[in-house]
Amino acid sequence: MESPRRVGFLGLGIMGRPMAENLRAAGFEVIVWNRTRSKADEFGGEVAATPAEAAAATGVVISMLPDVPEVEQVLLGPDGATEGLADGGLCIDMSTIGPTAARAIAERLAERGIDFLDAPVTGSRPKAEDGTLTIMVGGPPEPLERARPLFEAMGQQVIHVGPTGHGAMAKLINNTVGAINAAALGEGLVLARESGLDLDALRQVIGSGSGASAMLELKAGAMLEHDFEPLFKLEHMLKDVRHCLAEARALGVRFELAEAAERLYGEAEARGLGGSDFAAVVEAAEAATAP
Repeated sequence: MESPRRVGFLGLGIMGRPMAENLRAAGFEVIVWNRTRSKADEFGGEVAATPAEAAAATGVVISMLPDVPEVEQVLLGPDGATEGLADGGLCIDMSTIGPTAARAIAERLAERGIDFLDAPVTGSRPKAEDGTLTIMVGGPPEPLERARPLFEAMGQQVIHVGPTGHGAMAKLINNTVGAINAAALGEGLVLARESGLDLDALRQVIGSGSGASAMLELKAGAMLEHDFEPLFKLEHMLKDVRHCLAEARALGVRFELAEAAERLYGEAEARGLGGSDFAAVVEAAEAATAP
């Protein structure tokens, strides 16, 4: 089946909007739908009243949504994309959900002859904006090849990680390892500050040593300056860690560092920081040292 030139894009949030913009810039005709209609109108072009309408007009939809309930509602609920897709249609979910949910959605779509790819992304908003995301894809090879031009308009790396659900699993592990790293960085910076250590010097030391990481480069400055403009919301990182832990427990796998990170991010969310960037986890570490 030929690659699409028209695509429905469902969800224009922090990540979804720049991804849809890159599709349009690459020459695809993008028909958008968003729960808050004003965001879709601001995007411009053709706006669908429902996910089903976007699907019927294109035959291929991409969803970029917060979590499992939203994905299920938008794809499978009343006026969902499934109602607008004929046999041979394609749903690409680029949200971060659990692999168990991804497989269940794929099974329900397959009953209607609709292909499904779970294709979450990593790179946060800056890479969504410049089209250099890493896209990890779970699903059969044929739908992947059909979707590849879409992926290449949004990302720098497209990695087929395995069958349905494996894209979601790879993303959860990646985000959880990143969440652990960021939490450790936050606690380390708090310890350094309390000891009177020169924080700029420490950043140089870590950056040239075995503790160097993407999180040091991306989040140390934000943590020290308390600049929590959301590039990736803390509440979403916490959600991903919890999904990962649920999968680990179901498989009987121990992941104690993820459990510690969940506690710290949960404390930050309880402090009202869920809508802030996940660098705000440092405030939970700071609170733990307060007299």
